[in-house]
Amino acid sequence: MTALAILWDASHIWGLLAWRAAEAFGLPFRLVKAREIAHGALSDKTSALLVPGGTARHKFAALGPEGRASVLSWVERGGRYIGFCGGAGLGLSDPEHRHGLGLCPWRRAPITEWVQHFVSGHVRVALTPGHALTEAAETPDPALAVWWPGRFAEPPAAERAGDGVDILARYADTSPELCRTDSRFADFCVADLPLASLSDTVLRDWAHIYGVSLAPAFLDGQPCVLHGRRGRGSYTLSYSHLETPGSPEGNRWLARILAALCGLAPGCDVVPAWNPGAEPILWPGLAEEGSGRGAAGPIRSLADARRETEDLLRLGEAHGLLFPRTPWLTGWRAGVPGAGLNNLHTALCVVTSVAPTPAAEAFWRERGASFVSLFGIFARGVRDNLLAFRLAAAMPEAVPRRLVAEQRNALFGTAMESGGPYRELLGVLDELLFLSLGGR
Repeated sequence: MTALAILWDASHIWGLLAWRAAEAFGLPFRLVKAREIAHGALSDKTSALLVPGGTARHKFAALGPEGRASVLSWVERGGRYIGFCGGAGLGLSDPEHRHGLGLCPWRRAPITEWVQHFVSGHVRVALTPGHALTEAAETPDPALAVWWPGRFAEPPAAERAGDGVDILARYADTSPELCRTDSRFADFCVADLPLASLSDTVLRDWAHIYGVSLAPAFLDGQPCVLHGRRGRGSYTLSYSHLETPGSPEGNRWLARILAALCGLAPGCDVVPAWNPGAEPILWPGLAEEGSGRGAAGPIRSLADARRETEDLLRLGEAHGLLFPRTPWLTGWRAGVPGAGLNNLHTALCVVTSVAPTPAAEAFWRERGASFVSLFGIFARGVRDNLLAFRLAAAMPEAVPRRLVAEQRNALFGTAMESGGPYRELLGVLDELLFLSLGGR
């Protein structure tokens, strides 16, 4: 019996976080593709579908009409849908039918100002007492991780009667003072600015002089985690990433939610801290194959590609374009393609650190030569683009940022739609990971 299925499509680094949580908890699980769901992969033997973060509309499109109908039917029969961030957005309703399954009658709130989305790190939330899923939590006001979350559109109280939606948690405190005085929240950032490093005086001055408010009080009181029933099943939607590595209060709550909803018995309730770059290289022959490659040498293997992304991250950090955020996530300055580099680097670290399955080896024999050829061209372009960002910062009158952004888009696609060689390379890595980590 497969107790837990993890939707792999359009998840990237967030899918890896879900995989690590399932591994850490010692749960029976499998990775599943949207096309498999469309063909009935969610049988009655699957008690929970975990949908990681990522772009909801891409997951919606991957499922297609048949996959979406299969998820709804499976939940109606008793399945448990658990969605984080983009997976939470996928579970909501959407009147235009572009990215919502309609499990929950609520909609996603629009992002009216960039600051409403560009927040990350740990925040304090208040759990709603008296609910079976919150009574299982370790503390009534845990520190939970958010990584650029969307928002739920909470209907007015008069419209809430009978909607069946339980609010399990609300954001309780995102004040700069809390970030400065409680170490659990010291990592909270607005864009690339740690809130703990900014005094109240500076924040007031910026608001007065520039009209920019970085104190995200708009979050306070907003719903963060929802739960409701659908037929004989249920949905649990969280804009907090409870599976974040080294986030013990969120990890423990997730373990207890899985136990309460699915009858699972996690052997551990904390996801260990994670440094993908420290993982060993286990693919046969790869540890030695690229070991003599210099920074500008040719890329001939997955190991070379992994080392090249590490070189690119170091280059970005040396020029102040990238910065250490967590061991598994590099932060980036506005406009810099940090999210794409994170996805590639983490995927390469993980795929080279697990013993490949026969299916993964066969896939690599088919696609490996074209991958390394394209990666070499792509890496040279990224190196040039990072240095162009630095030049544009130093000489804005001589180097238009528009040209640098166009070069970035040619390599990575836009912020809303991945493209260029990045999309092709990440697609190969996603398939290798799927075949190696638990796909069938």
